[in-house]
Amino acid sequence: MKSIIGKKIGMTSIFDTTGKQTAVTIIEAGPCVVTQKKTVETDGYNALQIAFGDKKEKHAIKAEVNHFAKAQTSPKKFVQEIRDSELDKNVGETFTVDIFTEGDSVEVVGTTKGKGFQGVVKRHGFAGVGQQSHGQHDRQRAPGSIGNSSDASRVFKGMRMGGRMGQDRVTMKGLTVVKIFPEKNYILISGSVPGHNGSIVLIQK
Repeated sequence: MKSIIGKKIGMTSIFDTTGKQTAVTIIEAGPCVVTQKKTVETDGYNALQIAFGDKKEKHAIKAEVNHFAKAQTSPKKFVQEIRDSELDKNVGETFTVDIFTEGDSVEVVGTTKGKGFQGVVKRHGFAGVGQQSHGQHDRQRAPGSIGNSSDASRVFKGMRMGGRMGQDRVTMKGLTVVKIFPEKNYILISGSVPGHNGSIVLIQK
C-alpha cells in the first residue's frame, strides 16, 4: 500500500481537452519523512511510520524530539503508521506526491466537519410535518412518535433521533487522481473529500 499525509486546500474545477468539466479537491500532500521502520523480527509486523508538517521544537515534548532526531528531522505535527507499505524507504528518507501517477484510483481518509447537535430533519433527512394546521405549534421539524404500546414498552436501540452530527472518520473510496503538480506538492483528486479546508487527510492506494 502506498500512502501519504496531506492537507486539504479546497475545491475547484478543471477542464479536459474536450471541454468536460471535473470537480476536484486540491490536497497539498507531503513531503513526508519516514520516522520509524517496523519489521516482523523486531515488532511482529511490517510497517512504516511517516510524519508530515513541521512543529516548533519548543512545542514538542522531549520524547518526541528524541524520536524524530533518530530520523535526523525536526519534530512533526502529524504521524501515521502504514502497515505493509509498498514504499521502499529507510528511516530519514522523504517522499512526495510523485509516488502516485495521474489516473490512479485512490481512497482518502479524513474527518468530516463537526455540526454539533442537530435535529432529525438535518441529521437523518426527515421530511417534517410540512404545512401547519389548526392546533399545531412549531411541529414542522419535529420527529413525531418514537415509542410503542404495552408490547415492548420501550424505545428500540438505533432509533433515528436528534443528536451529535459530524466529526466522524470517513473513507472515500474509488476516487481518481486527475492531476499532479510535483513542484508544489499538489494533487488533484476527483470529487469531494471529507473535512474542512486545512484539515489533514490520508491518501492511500
